[in-house]
Amino acid sequence: MAFLDISTGEFYAAEGTDSYVDKLLSNLAPKEIIYQRGYEDRFSDSFGGKYYTYRLDDWVFSEDVNRDKLCKQFRTQSLKGFGIESFTSGISAAGAILYYLEFTEHRNIGHITSISRIDRDDYVWVDKFTIRNLELFSSNSMRERCGFADVIDRTRTPMGGRLLKRWIAMPIKDVARIDGRLDIVERFVDDSELAEAVAEQVGMIGDLERIGSRIAAGKVTPRELVQLKNSLSAVEMLKAVLESTDSDRLHEMAGRIDCLTALRDRLASEIYPDPSNNQIQKGGVIADGVDAELDDLRRIALHGKDVLVRIQQRESDATGIPSLKISYNNVFGYYIEVRNAHKDKVPDTWIRKQTLTNAERYITAELKEYEEKILGAEERILAIELRIYNEIVAFASRSLAALQHDAAVVARIDCLQSFAAIARERHYVRPTLDEGKRIEIRQGRHPVIETLMAVGEEYIPNDIMLDDSDQQIVMITGPNMSGKSALLRQTALIILMAQMGSFVPAESAHIGVVDKIFTRVGASDNISQGESTFMVEMLESASILNNISDRSIVLLDEIGRGTSTYDGISIAWAMVEYLHNQPSVRAKTLFATHYHELNEMEQMYPRVKNYHVSVKEVNNTIIFLRKLVRGGTEHSFGIHVARMAGMPKSVVGRAEEILKSLEVVYGNNEIVPTQSPRKKKQPSVRDAAEKSEAAGMQLSMFQLDDPVLVQIRDQIKGLDINSLTPIEALNKLNEIKKITGI
Repeated sequence: MAFLDISTGEFYAAEGTDSYVDKLLSNLAPKEIIYQRGYEDRFSDSFGGKYYTYRLDDWVFSEDVNRDKLCKQFRTQSLKGFGIESFTSGISAAGAILYYLEFTEHRNIGHITSISRIDRDDYVWVDKFTIRNLELFSSNSMRERCGFADVIDRTRTPMGGRLLKRWIAMPIKDVARIDGRLDIVERFVDDSELAEAVAEQVGMIGDLERIGSRIAAGKVTPRELVQLKNSLSAVEMLKAVLESTDSDRLHEMAGRIDCLTALRDRLASEIYPDPSNNQIQKGGVIADGVDAELDDLRRIALHGKDVLVRIQQRESDATGIPSLKISYNNVFGYYIEVRNAHKDKVPDTWIRKQTLTNAERYITAELKEYEEKILGAEERILAIELRIYNEIVAFASRSLAALQHDAAVVARIDCLQSFAAIARERHYVRPTLDEGKRIEIRQGRHPVIETLMAVGEEYIPNDIMLDDSDQQIVMITGPNMSGKSALLRQTALIILMAQMGSFVPAESAHIGVVDKIFTRVGASDNISQGESTFMVEMLESASILNNISDRSIVLLDEIGRGTSTYDGISIAWAMVEYLHNQPSVRAKTLFATHYHELNEMEQMYPRVKNYHVSVKEVNNTIIFLRKLVRGGTEHSFGIHVARMAGMPKSVVGRAEEILKSLEVVYGNNEIVPTQSPRKKKQPSVRDAAEKSEAAGMQLSMFQLDDPVLVQIRDQIKGLDINSLTPIEALNKLNEIKKITGI
């Protein structure tokens, strides 16, 4: 596959399986996809029908032809310098994009000067489910822009904003590269004056990538060139600020900046700092002193209009017409307009050209003479300005590669200063990363939730520790609304932020780098593809189990809740067993659940540990403490939450009655798979009846106000089930059927 942003010239190539392609499509979110004709079924099966697509014939994807096409575009002899020499399929895809641009008349593509390789082993696997579940980016369904990217974005330039989104979608795994980013962020955090100076200069830089693409297309406007001049001045100041520090990393970044002094100076000297028009066709763009002929023609045009003013005053005095005025239109050029009240004063030498309702228009030989001088000068002025402007654009186009390189450096600096800005603002800390397999986060916080909390309200932090030897799987139980899902999401976001090169919201964080982040949090129907909530849940879970490794982090929330209790517990139990017992894929896992029966697994599997999110019950009201505590819990407080949600009191009261009846009948019996040595006997109907009578309570899932139901109850009540023969049971069932009238 290959990806191109035509507006900036960013060009990428990659190769991999269909699932990897699907991941990159989710990460980079292209507006249009081109693929080979004849692969319609495979494309729809692998990637769905949500993309806008266009199909091309197979010859467009010829590797040999496209290899030459790319070399010609980049003006190189081979593609080795771009790291894609061995990407046979990637080269075919990249060349097909260039053909498509020709086919759609995008011929001004001089700003596409290089291509980068996306290597699967360099980036953390963040699939489309995780992007959605963690709400990394704002979706169309969000009323407010409150995705993760929106909350942490402190970038000052459009280039920085785009790069930040790529860093979020594609965190890196190389510890040295991550530490390189963190070193710069730490320097900005520690030196606020340096950070402010860098942010100030970065904020003055325009969208160099987009301006470069418009120069290549020949569509750049005068004001965009002025913005480019101002941006290059800020780039030079930014370079000086970076060079003034004692940081080797900042010096290295400064060394990669080309100030493009010649281009900046030419723009400064040849274009007005504030052009009167933003279209070169209207003139008023090229500065004085650039072209001698242009300056002479401007004097003629300017003084020619002064002559017209003098002619108007002279004729007004000579004829005694005070309202006489000289104007211009495209039909017959300059003319004299006289109101009807004074038309009897018009000299015979004037030639009438037009009669209006309240006035008449005339021309004279003298006016025609000056018109030719003035209009000739103005036409020549526009022609000269256009020629000089095109020369400037052509000169700028020779610096496109350097300009895009500067844009990449500025975008990188912008992202790192953004990380530092939010770190100072939200009190983030530098994480420690290594090649180990331990993840330990002390007093971690959710970066989005804590930002959106009301003034005066504090986020309750929590500790998380995971490794592959002692605490691989953490089972988290607790009431609804206690914060289990937030705890899962904050763990994933802290890891993702650390591997982006950002400080993290915690007291401390030690991250053994992960290669994949999987989440199964929340679910919804996929009606368009005929998939139920449970089916979506199982598809996401299957994707996790089929792709995990020993360096993966897995976050599972309420697995199995979309089906019956027995099925759900069985699936959840089996998934935890699989994650624990696979010797080569000891993925670190946080598993939030309402199935308290899963707490039994701690006794059976050494690397499974039980935790719960604590609450406090006061006067039949619960207070969410939101603290993760060792040990499991068996209370969900669902009815309390229903009361808090405003459920009618009668419904809440009835639910409490039913709950008490069920607790009396079923007690604390648990549903546990047969492998458990602590399996408990499941209650029979007789056990339930005896418990109900012993407690003096009537088990009633419905009110027995109906006399028919009362009669049926009386029929059943006197039965001795243990001595009842099969034929007697059938007869009794027939009697009950007659009572109901069925």
